[in-house]
Amino acid sequence: MWLLDAWAERHILDAQKNGELDNLPGQGQPLVLDDDSAVPAELRAGFRLLKNAGYLPPELEDRKEAVTVAQLLKGINSQHPDYVALSKRMALLEHRLRQAGMSTDFLHGEYHKAVSEKFNQEEA
Repeated sequence: MWLLDAWAERHILDAQKNGELDNLPGQGQPLVLDDDSAVPAELRAGFRLLKNAGYLPPELEDRKEAVTVAQLLKGINSQHPDYVALSKRMALLEHRLRQAGMSTDFLHGEYHKAVSEKFNQEEA
């Protein structure tokens, strides 16, 4: 056992003996582990820090904003003063998503339509 490992184990055992690890939140429950096996080992710690701080990769930020803008566009009339600005923003976001290699079908409900049609065909 390495010196650092032995030192850490000793401190953990001392804390257990003193009861410092009793009644901690989540005690006795399984850990929720993220599957980060697709992330290179040298980037995992950095990605985990960013994720825990609430940051998303730019593509996912654009996707999140595109969903919000799509919902806003569905809720307003084409005569509304903000409609043109929102439409332009949506076009820009769709362009960015396509450049990043992401599908934009989810914005127009095309995936939902295709799945619904498939299920309706199987039921008939």
